[in-house]
Amino acid sequence: MKSYHNYFYVFLLILGYSCAEKTVLEEDIERSRKIYTEGEKLTQGSIESMLRLENAIEIDPNNCDAVRELSVAYLKRGLAHRWKLQFDKAVECDPNIWQPMRGYLYLSFYRDYKKAIADFNASDTLTPNFIDAPQGQSVDYWRGMAYLGLKDYKNSLDFFNKYINTETKEWGEDMVEVTAFLYRGIALFENLNFELALKDFDKVLVYNRGNSADAKYYKALILKDSNPIEAKHILESSIEDFKNSFYNQRDYVEILKQIYLEDLLLLQQELKEKINLKS
Repeated sequence: MKSYHNYFYVFLLILGYSCAEKTVLEEDIERSRKIYTEGEKLTQGSIESMLRLENAIEIDPNNCDAVRELSVAYLKRGLAHRWKLQFDKAVECDPNIWQPMRGYLYLSFYRDYKKAIADFNASDTLTPNFIDAPQGQSVDYWRGMAYLGLKDYKNSLDFFNKYINTETKEWGEDMVEVTAFLYRGIALFENLNFELALKDFDKVLVYNRGNSADAKYYKALILKDSNPIEAKHILESSIEDFKNSFYNQRDYVEILKQIYLEDLLLLQQELKEKINLKS
């Protein structure tokens, strides 16, 4: 009797698995693709958009673009458990494209730097003759940020140097993503290499036409002890830039090393006290 029950249980598992495997006809693939494409102009994460994506996936579970897009909607709504399951399906569906992208999402939304680096490293194996660029930036740029988040300044600098040198050689320094200079400068600052850090912050100001609350804030931090009066003037300009929205920021998430007005005002007060003591 026990043996019979075991065979019956296995049979049910096989039957269930067979039923779960949906045969997708060519016309279903076309219909799923059309539903997905027609909904691309809808607001990402809106109810209408999500319902359309769910419909496309129900028709064709292998519609990788719809699977991935639905996962991002869950992510931006803060539904981490739904995002992870859905995006893992997208990675299985097309790892060459979506594994480095998952690394970017780990980095930007969850600050899971180690998992982000693992996905970026995997992309090197998946596409050995191609530098992947999730969200339009090289995986070397993202690795520099991830290692900065881990306070591993050596590796952070190595990857920012690799990214900046590659882009400069290919396209010219003025085509380098300007935040690479900012983050490399921050890594140098954290590593107490103030001289090189100042050079990077100056590059940010050159390519941002003199506007960057972040670069000026870090310059003021570096100069606060050696030249508090100059630091005060630089910080005043930083505060003005901040109020005019010339600071590093993104929608949906707090970025790595994001500055706030409170940070600038605290430093302003510290500088006032230093200057008063010297008077």
